[in-house]
Amino acid sequence: MAGTLTFRYVTYLATTPEKVWHALTDPELSGAYWGHGNVSDWRPGSRWEHRRTDGSGIADVEGVVLESAPPTRLVTTWAEPGAPTGRGEPGVSTVTFGIEPYEEIVRLTLTHEDLADEAEREAAAGGWFAVLANLKTLLETGRPLPKEPWTMP
Repeated sequence: MAGTLTFRYVTYLATTPEKVWHALTDPELSGAYWGHGNVSDWRPGSRWEHRRTDGSGIADVEGVVLESAPPTRLVTTWAEPGAPTGRGEPGVSTVTFGIEPYEEIVRLTLTHEDLADEAEREAAAGGWFAVLANLKTLLETGRPLPKEPWTMP
């Protein structure tokens, strides 16, 4: 059934929940490991944009902040630029970041749901694997991977 597929991924990081939250919500820092800056005031109901870091100001993804509970939970919609961005709208998926501290590490659970079909789920999975690997590397070493992982064939 369309719009019901989910991709979920869990990774563990040697960092703090506050640093993970900052890396997800700060435009400059998210741009360093993602190639796009995440731009919003991060209040529920606010718009957010996934803007290119090339200076063009182009947003390749847009959405609405559904939940914002720093530093443990962020939920947004995920949509094409110019399309409707509300939850439940056609073509709109939902992304949840769950950030759980455990002693000196963090469990980051990414859930991307309401995907239209298996091809969209596979594309999302490939992108998220690369982005989260780069996020983990940046937070644990102070620098992103030397080559953007999403450019690998």
